Amino acid sequence: MSRKKKGFIPALALLMVMTIVLSACGGKGGAEGTPEKPVELIWYTIGTPQKDVDKVMAEVSKYTAEKIGVTVKMSMVDWGDYAQKLQVMTASGEAVDIMFTSSWAFDYVQNARKGAFLQTDDLLKEYGQGIVDTLDPAFLEGSKVDGHNYGIPANKELPAQEVWRFNKKLLDKYNLDISNVYSLESLEPLLKTIKASEPDIYPLAVDKNQVPYVPYDYVIEKLPMAVPLNTTDYKIVNVLDTPEMKQILKTMHKYYKAGYIPTEAATLDSLTDLQATGRWFTDRATTQPFADNLWSASYGYPVVSTPASEPLIYNWSVMGSMQAISANTKYPEKAMQFLNLLNTDPVLRNMVDSGIEGVHYKKVNDTVMENLDESKNYDMPTFALGNVMLTYLNTTDPANKWEEFKKFNDAGTKAPLLGFNFDTSKVATEIAAVNNVKQEFWAALMTGTVDPDVYLQRANDKFKAAGLDKVMAEAQRQLDEWRAANK
Repeated sequence: MSRKKKGFIPALALLMVMTIVLSACGGKGGAEGTPEKPVELIWYTIGTPQKDVDKVMAEVSKYTAEKIGVTVKMSMVDWGDYAQKLQVMTASGEAVDIMFTSSWAFDYVQNARKGAFLQTDDLLKEYGQGIVDTLDPAFLEGSKVDGHNYGIPANKELPAQEVWRFNKKLLDKYNLDISNVYSLESLEPLLKTIKASEPDIYPLAVDKNQVPYVPYDYVIEKLPMAVPLNTTDYKIVNVLDTPEMKQILKTMHKYYKAGYIPTEAATLDSLTDLQATGRWFTDRATTQPFADNLWSASYGYPVVSTPASEPLIYNWSVMGSMQAISANTKYPEKAMQFLNLLNTDPVLRNMVDSGIEGVHYKKVNDTVMENLDESKNYDMPTFALGNVMLTYLNTTDPANKWEEFKKFNDAGTKAPLLGFNFDTSKVATEIAAVNNVKQEFWAALMTGTVDPDVYLQRANDKFKAAGLDKVMAEAQRQLDEWRAANK
């Protein structure tokens, strides 16, 4: 993953954010000037293992030994192997102090409840004040599990905002205007033009993983339990029974029959091939400031976008990238001091991110860097390593990048379930059965492949038989208790 692209990964998830206080708090509570031998912290993080990790960590350790009395040993575990590897390690009690966790890899909520992570409430107060001062409060509020913090979210983009993306070459070719595009229905005139004029292009690119946007906050992503974004009573509903979802599934089926959507959408794993060849006109994605520039650089042709939703702060966007302290650590205070320094000290943060100055990169000025040839041996996933806002800009980045991220974050609205995490342990059997029904119907319905007038009732009957009502009732009970406790 090149440095320019690494803010974007599947599951998005995941992107970056926010202006930062260049705080000197990193050394607070540290061991500067003390004669004790530094302690070694073992740090597991996600990403393709890099050749020069040990070389860079030796330099990192010189810096952190002087600042806070610790040295650092980093172990990188490849994307696809990370969750399983960390699951085995934590279960066996293997030595580890700090580890990457998220909503999409080595599940943060699930592992916090299993006891894999140390509760950090008191540690944050004593040794993590720089983190508290730096992060938007929604990060720490939204990542609480049963009222407590168990991880430090990366300071990155906070809200998730849906956009319609367009292949600009086709917009320009047919002089199409996207200024009035927002809803799925508003796309129709443009899709009709592309279908009539470009038989080899998919007007609306959709794969099996996508769900049409409706204004609901899901209790569990991609299961049909949600509350409306504008809820006042916080009642959980089956989203397949809502007028918004019924309408949008009808529109998707209409578009499918018209040939706007790939015929194989319900079995299509990803849109990568379409994006590589440019054989698409529009699709839906989650954005961040200057995302159009990143997409255009990644695909090799211009991409532009326009909003398809408001920017909303969900649990999954808050938990997109986190560092947790292992429940097995012998050095909880030192681990928190290190995380505080990592998230407040630009020298440390950029060393971890970009490597050794003069070896892996050179500075163009105080805020801009340029990769050197050796950077191929140390190409790290920026979003996964802490406060993104402290990292140097690339030469192609706009100077106001982080200021725009701050504005983006400030514009975000909290989704109603932010901070609520459903404990599924009492309905595990029903959840498994509901997931089986989802495998049967979900992709076909969401991609418009089947007629919702026929298949929606069939799906709902099977969801009901699988125990969806029981799952929703348990979720409602927990949500009511959570609201009462968090007023």
